[in-house]
Amino acid sequence: MQSLMEDFERTIRTYYERLAQITEDESGEAVAPGKWSKKEVIGHLIDSASNNHHRFVRAQFTDGLLLYRYEQAAWVKHQDYRSESWAELLLLWKSFNLHLLHVASRIPEERLDTLCRFTDSESVSLRFLVEDYVAHMKHHLKQITG
Repeated sequence: MQSLMEDFERTIRTYYERLAQITEDESGEAVAPGKWSKKEVIGHLIDSASNNHHRFVRAQFTDGLLLYRYEQAAWVKHQDYRSESWAELLLLWKSFNLHLLHVASRIPEERLDTLCRFTDSESVSLRFLVEDYVAHMKHHLKQITG
């Protein structure tokens, strides 16, 4: 887990610097035709951080935690990320992820294999949730930066 946490931190810090170079106007541009804008992708990552925050914490003291999936398109749409400030979205993304790094890096080893079940019956370990979260974040950050 140590190498994952190091990669997580490096990703946050490196991409924050890259993303901060994007102008307000550029942040409103879609990452690809018919896709979300850069602001909306960062908003989606903030939503993902929010949803995973409670998973990372609750799975440490709740066996068989029931997880709900979230309607990502509806979350992005109803929060209207396109109308928010790029700089403020980036600060929120960075701060929230540094906090998740703090939380994830302190999960006791014996809790990482705790199984959590999605409402559609798929069970995954807490370890998988953390690994998948970082991979998901990196995937979307690469979409934004090319």
